[in-house]
Amino acid sequence: MTRRYVPVSSDDPGRVHLTVLRGGTLETSDDDAAMTALPDLLRDPTAILWVDLVDPSATQLATGGAALGLHPLIVEDVLEGNQRAKIETTDGVIHIVLFALVHQSRFVASEIDLVLGDRFLLTAHADVWDPRAIRHLQPDPATIMAHGADHLLWAICDDIVDGYFPFADELGDAIDAVQDRVIARATPEVLDDLFALKRELIEVRRAASPTREVFNQLTNRDMTFVDPDEIVYFRDIYDHVIRLTDELDNYRELASSTLDVYLTQVNNNLSVIMKRLTGVTVILAGIGAIAGIFGMSEAGTAIAGAERGGFWAITAVTVALAVGAAFFLRRIGWI
Repeated sequence: MTRRYVPVSSDDPGRVHLTVLRGGTLETSDDDAAMTALPDLLRDPTAILWVDLVDPSATQLATGGAALGLHPLIVEDVLEGNQRAKIETTDGVIHIVLFALVHQSRFVASEIDLVLGDRFLLTAHADVWDPRAIRHLQPDPATIMAHGADHLLWAICDDIVDGYFPFADELGDAIDAVQDRVIARATPEVLDDLFALKRELIEVRRAASPTREVFNQLTNRDMTFVDPDEIVYFRDIYDHVIRLTDELDNYRELASSTLDVYLTQVNNNLSVIMKRLTGVTVILAGIGAIAGIFGMSEAGTAIAGAERGGFWAITAVTVALAVGAAFFLRRIGWI
C-alpha cells in the first residue's frame, strides 16, 4: 500500500470546487474565479461555504488561504503533505489531517486536509478520492450543509473512517487464508504472503490509529466552530475508531501467531526429515556392517570364481534384516 499526497507544484494547477448554501439555495462553481468571491461570501452571515481543492497548486492554496484568512502555517502544512493524522487549532481555525483508504488495483492511503472555520470548510486532497461522492452527500449536499460547516465536517470524517472497515475485513480474510495454507503446507511463498500482510497491517494502523486521538479531542475539548450539538456525531465516529483499532490489534496478533505457527511447522517438518534420514541410515548401516564383515573374506573366493552357497545365504539374511528394519521403522513413523 502506498501513500499519495497533495502536490506542491505551482506550475500544475488543480481543480477548485466551490459549494455555497445561501437561503436554502445551493450554488456551485468549478473554476478558479470562484476563489475571488470568497471574501464577499464570508461576509454574508447566511452563507455556508465548502471549498474543495483537488491536487491544488501552491498558488491556489495561497489564494484560498488568504481569502479565508488562514494562518500561513496551515497553508504550509497543506502544501508540504507527508503529515500524520492530527488535529491542530491555529487562530481558532481547526486543521485536521486524515487518510482515506481508496481501493484501486490495491489500497492507497490518500492524505486529506480539512480546515474548519467560521461557516466554511476547506478540503484539500489528491484526485484518487472524491468527497462529493460520499453517501452522506447523496443525493443533495444541501441537507448536510444546512446544519452547518461542522456537520459537513462530520459527514466527510464519518465516510473516511467507515472506509477503513472493508480494508480491515479483507485483511482479516487474507490472514485466515494464510493460516489455512500454513497448516496445510508451510512454504516460502506462504511466508512471503504473510510478511506482505504484516506490512499492509502496519500501513493501515499508521493511517487509522492516530485518528483515535483526533476524535478524542473533538469530543472532549471545546472546539471553536463546532456546535455542542454536533459532539454526539463525532463521538459516534470515535466509537467506530476504537472498534477499528481493536480489530487491527487483533489482526496484528493473529499475523504474529501465524508466523509462530509457520516456524513451528517448519521445525516439525525438519524433525520428520531427520527421523526419515535416521531410519534410512539404520538400514544402510546394517547392510554396510554385514558387507564389511564378510566382504573381505569372500573377496578371494569371488576372484577365484568359487563362491559357495554361504555367500548367497548371507546376502539373503542381510536383505531380510534390512526389510524387517524398514517395516519396523515404517510402523513407528520414521520412514
